[in-house]
Amino acid sequence: MPNYRYQIRTSNGQLQSGVIAADTAASAASILRNQGSHVLSLSTTVAGLDTGGLMTRFKEMNQGKPTQKHVLDFTTQLAVMIRAGINLRAALDGIGEQTTHPAFKKVVLGLKHDVEGGKQFSEAIAKHPKLFGPLYVNMVRASEMSGSFSKMLDRIAGYITQQLETRKMVVGAAIYPAIIGCLAVGVTIFLLTFVLPKFAGVFEGKEEVLPWATKFLMGLSKFMVANWYLVLGGILGVGGGIYAFTRTELGSFWVDKLKLGVPILRTMFRSLYISRSLQTMGQLINAGVPMLDTISITGEISGNQIFKGLWKKVHASVKQGKKITQPLLQAEVLPRAVTQMIAAGEESGKLGEVLDEIAAFYQRQLKDHIKAVTGMIEPIMILMMGTVVGFIAMAIILPIFKMSQIVK
Repeated sequence: MPNYRYQIRTSNGQLQSGVIAADTAASAASILRNQGSHVLSLSTTVAGLDTGGLMTRFKEMNQGKPTQKHVLDFTTQLAVMIRAGINLRAALDGIGEQTTHPAFKKVVLGLKHDVEGGKQFSEAIAKHPKLFGPLYVNMVRASEMSGSFSKMLDRIAGYITQQLETRKMVVGAAIYPAIIGCLAVGVTIFLLTFVLPKFAGVFEGKEEVLPWATKFLMGLSKFMVANWYLVLGGILGVGGGIYAFTRTELGSFWVDKLKLGVPILRTMFRSLYISRSLQTMGQLINAGVPMLDTISITGEISGNQIFKGLWKKVHASVKQGKKITQPLLQAEVLPRAVTQMIAAGEESGKLGEVLDEIAAFYQRQLKDHIKAVTGMIEPIMILMMGTVVGFIAMAIILPIFKMSQIVK
């Protein structure tokens, strides 16, 4: 008699799962319904293997991990349902049933289980820090104390939407230069390994009349063809070493410092980190999160080690009873005008509103900087690609002209 793994909702609304033996799936479902339960899923278990579980795991692997887009959709739906008067447990249950992503569905049902067990919603989401970051958790915690849950969810959804749009803009600006760079490298490798070797026989024995550029490229081409595995291994090794270095604290620091130091890119990245930091800080202050927690979270979310260090200094200063602007006045990454506006907001008691306005201004600046950077990088990449290809072409053509003149 085969076994069937089931998931049911009991008459009192609780979710249960287990294994039942029956002749057919219909018989198993009938037995469960006769017990007063609503059958949610039923899958065959054969030879100790749970086929339904295997299929679920396969779907999870195929669909990948949950992303911030799933969190945004979840937050938006939850805000609407709470505002409509649906209690939190029922709202989580409804969203969980409608969620198609298996991994995120587990997360939502886990939240529902924790809430039913008596935990606060902020405690439940804190168990999933990769999806619900410190900003999300603290804003929800503040709303639970103030009773403005649905409004806070709307504010969180707006924040996540803004961050996703910013990330999309930055990634979009990097795609075209990356494509041009890969194309340039590919064309160069093709010319060196497939085109230049065809001319080796033509230039053989005439090395004394060849220009230095031709000699250099022919030698490089010969080395790459004969030792391609060493070249490939070297490229992978260097690339892996650089990647591993950037994952370290020191490497991450130097990469972040480079972002704020490269002439063409520094204005774009500075606008990105300022808008992200101040928007985060403004949202937390408006939500009623304590100042020290706000500054600490702002540093973690800023996304740059230089800015993180700055907010650590601000945290230490405020902890000693000083004002926010004192350490900011000494920071080179923040314009003087920004610090002055923050000081004005701090004096007037409208710091959250001021931070939102500054963040919105730098968000607009970021869009303009991305357009400007993209407009400058495109011709630079094309010029570099043309220079490399032109150099190789001239290294091939010039000796041919020179040899033809000698023959004449």
